[in-house]
Amino acid sequence: MNRNQQYERVFNHFDRNGDGKISPAELHLCLGLLGGEISAEEAETVVVLMDSDGDGQLGLDDFVRLIEKTEEEEKVRDLREAFKVYEMEDGSGCITPRSLKRTLSKLGEKKTVDECTSMIARFDLDGDGVLNFEEFRVMMS
Repeated sequence: MNRNQQYERVFNHFDRNGDGKISPAELHLCLGLLGGEISAEEAETVVVLMDSDGDGQLGLDDFVRLIEKTEEEEKVRDLREAFKVYEMEDGSGCITPRSLKRTLSKLGEKKTVDECTSMIARFDLDGDGVLNFEEFRVMMS
């Protein structure tokens, strides 16, 4: 089953009345059944934001955009958590050669500071010798 078929299958599950659209009430109900925490008001807001034809409901294309946007937000959240593991302990918002060495050492991979400097240099887009979150994001993609 390809990705589009999976989206359509989930869409059809959410479309409780089978009218080819997902109303805010259907979105709220189905997300609740799946363990999602979304209020009726939040469901209404999501539908308003994602509704491309202004009918107050989500068509399949709107639903696919919503799922993909949610997946992208989750990826960014996960990357931020991973970034925090590598960043300096002082919360400076960057990965230095020393913080990279320290984290890799904790993970059982021994590298010198010079090796870590070389690793960082490959993705250091602004040339400041450290990785900020955006550079880390590029590295991880």
